[in-house]
Amino acid sequence: MGADRISHDDRNRLLALARETLTARVNRQPLPHPPQGGALDLERGAFVSIHHHGALRGCLGRLQPSRLAETVVHLAAAVSDSDSRFEPVTPEELPGIELEISVLTPEEEIASVNDIEVGRHGLIVEQGYRRGLLLPQVAVERRWDRTTFLEHTCLKAGLARDAWQHGARVLVFEAEVFGS
Repeated sequence: MGADRISHDDRNRLLALARETLTARVNRQPLPHPPQGGALDLERGAFVSIHHHGALRGCLGRLQPSRLAETVVHLAAAVSDSDSRFEPVTPEELPGIELEISVLTPEEEIASVNDIEVGRHGLIVEQGYRRGLLLPQVAVERRWDRTTFLEHTCLKAGLARDAWQHGARVLVFEAEVFGS
């Protein structure tokens, strides 16, 4: 599986772009134009997560690969006010906001759940029209084992906790995660 690694400079460029975009959206200013070059031109899915003083404040993503800089601009703007679990970010919160970007590899179906490596793989569980996704870092942060990770991904999809044992499709992906 694996992915082309994103350089330190390109990580910094993406984080600066996300911060500039988030700040512009919160302050109702025009969004920056996505720059070009290096990893910013890669066709990838991504997630942008924001935390305020360590607490999750929003997380939105796009699995469909598109130009990374454009994806980061879209997600950094949307996460400020479009994650239905949270109120919109206020200008006063901006100094305490930490950003995290997860750049995804393409998803792939696995032959056996024993192929899942906690800490390396993110999970997607789907059955019918239901689909749930959890990033790799979620299992690590919550100290979940493989079974617990599968169960929570099923629940995220709105399925029974054990749907992965009863015909639900399980896919994995990897994420290069960095933040500021």
